[in-house]
Amino acid sequence: MDTVTEREDTWVRNRWLHAFFAATMSLTAVIAVFGWSPWSTRWPAFAMIVVLVVAYAAYGHRGYDSHRPAAAFLPLVVLAAAVLPAVTPSTAFVQCILFPLVWCQSQRIRTGVVLSVAVGVASGIGLQVSGGPDEIVSTLLIEGISVVGASAMGVWISSIAGLSESRRALLDELRATQTSLAEANRAAGIASERERLAREIHDTVAQNLAGIVMLTERARRDLADDHSDALEERLTVLEESARAALEESRVLVAAGAAGASHDSLAGVLHRLGERHTRETGTPVTIEAADCPLDRDAQVVLLRVAQEALANVRAHANAASVGVALHHAPEQTVLRIQDDGVGFATAARSVGRGLAGLRERLALAGGTCVVTSAPGDGTTVTATLPTVTTAGPVLPHQGTPSLPAVARPVAEVTR
Repeated sequence: MDTVTEREDTWVRNRWLHAFFAATMSLTAVIAVFGWSPWSTRWPAFAMIVVLVVAYAAYGHRGYDSHRPAAAFLPLVVLAAAVLPAVTPSTAFVQCILFPLVWCQSQRIRTGVVLSVAVGVASGIGLQVSGGPDEIVSTLLIEGISVVGASAMGVWISSIAGLSESRRALLDELRATQTSLAEANRAAGIASERERLAREIHDTVAQNLAGIVMLTERARRDLADDHSDALEERLTVLEESARAALEESRVLVAAGAAGASHDSLAGVLHRLGERHTRETGTPVTIEAADCPLDRDAQVVLLRVAQEALANVRAHANAASVGVALHHAPEQTVLRIQDDGVGFATAARSVGRGLAGLRERLALAGGTCVVTSAPGDGTTVTATLPTVTTAGPVLPHQGTPSLPAVARPVAEVTR
């Protein structure tokens, strides 16, 4: 099946050469019938035409794409260049197709030149056989011009074909590189999206679920101690936390930005502090006013606050927490400070919270400073620039946007 398909492709690809060969051979046959001949019979010319046509149809047409058929067919081309003019001088016209056949089926320029000379010499011999010694000057002149012209044209066309092949190979390589680059970008995009989802889930749904687990444990203790009044409050907060987790899950599925799509950052921070107080009993003081930040910047700072408060709830054992949001034309600073047990910042963290927080801020062009010591509480300071790449944000320019800057260094101090 593959061989049949290859033959069909060869016929289609070289159809104009096939048509040129058929037309030339037909005209040569007509010339062989009506042209002058010094011989009483012309059957050698007719036999040569038939042999050449049959050989071309059988295997010679594949010589354009394969070396073996060309090696078997081209000797017949040289033989025809000698036989036809030897019988009927006018059939030297057949060189119109013989020279193109030689060049189209030769693999190298040197082979094409050698075979062109061979065709010219063979045709000259044939003309000498039919015309005699008196025609030697004209024969040499005609065949010399034919060989030189055919060789020059063949070399020129072969050079163009070689250049085209080089360009085709370069284009194929370029397409392969583009495909590889597109695949690499796709893989990088998938990995980046997975990391983004991991950060979002950790900072939203996972924190809510952790709060739900904590509330459930407290509700179980209240139930065991028969504190029905506290149990009612626990169940109310537990229901609110579950609804919040469900809503944030839906927002993540919808590829939105949870918590910053319907309200300002200041409003969300106040609700976050209130909810933390209800869940843990630890008072949270919020100092935040509305500021002109775009949605992406608000989401980044909100995630910082969520992660910091989650760490306070899980590890700090704090008596109070303070959250302050300060906005300036050059930068916006969010500071979360607790009076808990603190920790040694030099110790390697096993969790993903602080690492994900730093990655999120770094992607937005911001920095993160975590200051803590055992027994001295912890302060998380997130700084996000509000300066565009073109310069400071002026009052008439509207809401600032996150700049496209190089990845900064996240700091940790004691």
